[in-house]
Amino acid sequence: MRRKASLILLAFAVFFTALSPLVRWYAFPRLAKVPANQYQETVLEAKDATLINYDSLKAEKVPKVTIVQTLKGNVEESNRIEKSAGKDVVVWDALSYIVDSKGGMVSKVPERYIFDAHSQAPVHATGEMVDGDPVSRDGIEFKWPFLTEKRDYEYFDAQTRKTSPIHYKGTVKYRGLDVYYFEQDIPWTQVAMPKTMPIDGVTPALIKQTGLTRWYKTKRMFWVDPLTGGPVNGEEIQQNELRNATALFGQPKVTVFSGHVKMRQDYLDSTYNLVKKNRVLIQAFTSYVPWGSLGLGLVLLALALLLEARSRRPGPEQVPEAEPEPVTA
Repeated sequence: MRRKASLILLAFAVFFTALSPLVRWYAFPRLAKVPANQYQETVLEAKDATLINYDSLKAEKVPKVTIVQTLKGNVEESNRIEKSAGKDVVVWDALSYIVDSKGGMVSKVPERYIFDAHSQAPVHATGEMVDGDPVSRDGIEFKWPFLTEKRDYEYFDAQTRKTSPIHYKGTVKYRGLDVYYFEQDIPWTQVAMPKTMPIDGVTPALIKQTGLTRWYKTKRMFWVDPLTGGPVNGEEIQQNELRNATALFGQPKVTVFSGHVKMRQDYLDSTYNLVKKNRVLIQAFTSYVPWGSLGLGLVLLALALLLEARSRRPGPEQVPEAEPEPVTA
């Protein structure tokens, strides 16, 4: 019986030991993915910002500028692109909608971001665009890869339509989590006018005829959970200017927008809770199950060897009983 039990324990030991690398290196890349139907909304605010007043054609201090950013998974497009890409693909239709302190629309910029569901690497396909302009992204945008590393990444800037490094600056504590802090500085760069303007009848083509050019610079900051690759916080210190503006504004340049953009507190809370919830799944694939299976396999192996050793140990020698001596009278 002991030997039979030891063989059963040995079989389970082999199974759980083999399960450990399978979960980490086979199941994790295939099952840990951004869902194709994800929908996420984030509200950011720039308080005490500077914003151009198109009625007076002057830059003015305003109490607040609000940016509503939505990311909506396009499942139909994902399925279409996957047929030719040969891998799981996520298509995000994003929209940045900017309003002033009175609720008036300042601009809105749509995007389509196509990427690998597991690695978050860009996937180039028809429809990839920013504000209607076709783009071919290099580098990440919005989200870092699962198991983010302590290194610089290439990050796509939607305003300039270019990719440049975003630098790892160190590990910091954020609400009890160890997160990676990244920074990206975009110097003054001439960028395209938004296709949708707050003044009826004014188009980028019409503005171009006046000789006006739009310039932009920003300092971009992210605090990223290394397990999920999800930012738990993000900020930007951004400036926008119109240059060659003397004919219309009486001065060579005028500020269109200047402010420190931060996530609103309620969205900071919901983003943190979402990341913390998803951490459990990633930890299960990369830590809990692989190490637990390996530990259980080693324990079962030790028990199997112990039972096998005991089954082979000789039992105590049987001393033959002495035959009774005959009784004599």
